[in-house]
Amino acid sequence: MVILFDAKIEKNIIFVIMKKRKMRRKYEREIKSKGYTERNRTNYDRKQPTYDYLKYFRIVRYWAKRTHGVGLADIEMLFFLYSEKLFKRTDFNEYEEIFSWDVNRFQALLSDGWISVWRKPKGSEASLYEVSYKGKRLMVSIYKKLSGEEKISETAQKNPIFKKDSPYTDKVYRRAIKEMNISTTQQQHHAQE
Repeated sequence: MVILFDAKIEKNIIFVIMKKRKMRRKYEREIKSKGYTERNRTNYDRKQPTYDYLKYFRIVRYWAKRTHGVGLADIEMLFFLYSEKLFKRTDFNEYEEIFSWDVNRFQALLSDGWISVWRKPKGSEASLYEVSYKGKRLMVSIYKKLSGEEKISETAQKNPIFKKDSPYTDKVYRRAIKEMNISTTQQQHHAQE
C-alpha cells in the first residue's frame, strides 16, 4: 500500500493505491466463506425416523375410498372397532362423540357389511357386535399397505383408480401410488440386505 501526499493542494489528500488483482472463484479462495462447514453439517443431519407408518396414509385412504366406498370417518371408526374385538352399541356411540355428527353411521356400517351382529339381544343382555370378515380384511389390508408389506395394485381390474376413463384426481393419485410402490419395494430390498 502506497500513500502519497500532494503538496500543491492546500489540504492533504491521501491516495490509497492498492494492488489490483483478479477476483478468485469461490472454490479457489484461500479463506473459505462463511456458510457451509463440516461442523455445521452435523447439526443439520437428520436421523431416519423409526416409525413412519402413516407416511402414505392419504394415498391408502384414497385407495380405500375408491375401491371400497369407505370415507375417512368410517375408516377411523373401523380402526377403533378392529382392536375392540366385541363391542356394544354404547361403546360405538361413546367413541362416535368425537366424530362429526352423523345419525346413520352405525346403521350404514351395519347395512354395508363392515360390522356384524355377534349376539342378538336376549332379555337384559345387550346385543354385541364385531367387525365383520369384510371389515377385518379391509383393516388388515390397510395396515399391510401402511407398513409396506403389501403394495397397492396398479391394474385396472383390481383398482378403479387405474381405469382409463378415471377423473383427474385419480390420475394424480395414480402417480403417487406408483411412487409409493417403488419406495416400499426399495425399503424391502434394503431390509433384506
